[in-house]
Amino acid sequence: MFDYSTLKIIWWLLIGVLLIGFAIMDGHDMGVGTLLPFVGRSDMERRVIINTVGPHWEGNQVWFITGGGALFAAWPLVYAAAFSGFYWAMLVVLWALFFRPVGFDYRSKIHNASWRSAWDWGLFVGGAVPPLIFGVAFGNLLLGVPFQFDTYLASTYSGSFWQLLNPFALLAGVLSSAMITMHGGVYLAHRTEGVIQARAIKGATGAALVMVLAFVAAGVWLQFLDGYRITSIIEPGALPDPMNKTVVREAGAWMANYGHQPLLWLLPVIGVLGALLAVLQLRLRRTLTAFVCSALALLGVIGTAGASMFPFIMPSSSMPGASLTVWDSVSSHLTLGIMLGVTLIFMPLIVLYTSWAYRVMRGKVTAAYVKENEHGAY
Repeated sequence: MFDYSTLKIIWWLLIGVLLIGFAIMDGHDMGVGTLLPFVGRSDMERRVIINTVGPHWEGNQVWFITGGGALFAAWPLVYAAAFSGFYWAMLVVLWALFFRPVGFDYRSKIHNASWRSAWDWGLFVGGAVPPLIFGVAFGNLLLGVPFQFDTYLASTYSGSFWQLLNPFALLAGVLSSAMITMHGGVYLAHRTEGVIQARAIKGATGAALVMVLAFVAAGVWLQFLDGYRITSIIEPGALPDPMNKTVVREAGAWMANYGHQPLLWLLPVIGVLGALLAVLQLRLRRTLTAFVCSALALLGVIGTAGASMFPFIMPSSSMPGASLTVWDSVSSHLTLGIMLGVTLIFMPLIVLYTSWAYRVMRGKVTAAYVKENEHGAY
């Protein structure tokens, strides 16, 4: 059994892995949904696009569900404070996600142009809204969330939904949306051919350029924002107590970790180069390599956010000393240990099953395939 402080770090890394896994696996589904109304110009083209992700999207939801469950079990205070502060934002995400299962299943049940067009736009909403909201949420984490604890550690959120829509958070939302759209476009280019593939490459290229510009702009902006820094002594192995520390806000604090660990600069470099290399590989029609590069770009962007904030998870702008960190917002030593054992068993199984499923259903999706499987295809 690992000691308590080591388990805290392990679970910070595992939550990061789950977030990156969700972005890569479910992200390309959402990116395809975002591009659906624009890349597909006819009903058959849109059916081809839908069938590139139709067989897999439910399985990819495992990353989303597992991430939420792990957040609840490993960081209960973060879960409680986040779902209190971001309540309406999370409801918007859930309402948008409702369009995905019904859109996939009902869209082609009726041969009616208006019916199918309505569900196509529903799939667009289900693909475009969640990444935008998630990006806005991450932007607000970097700014600090207005919450505080009482003597019973019950959290109170003093902000509003509209306060979440501030300029920096909206820039983070644009970054997130462009990142996922790029990833979906790359996947779509890998699974299609002809005019659909050409349009997907064009869409992915545009999204990649927007992502790089937004990522660089957010990085420059971040240097002038007030970050958070712990000024008291922290005992990593101590029992969780989010009120037992002092925290100050100061400009440029989010860049401190890069000064202490210069190797962390590899993360933003990977984020930028991954996107640019994905575009280059798409131009060369090396679509599988482009997908790997796109996945690395996602890893770089999400890893940059995590590395910048460490050890903070959810800073508090209204009560900085109550900010939640890796050290003081976790579950018990026993809980983290049991969860780690379960994760080491089931995560490889998820990866193996997902790999098998994608291998079995690999190849191009074409109009001929959809016509041959008229009743089985989406």
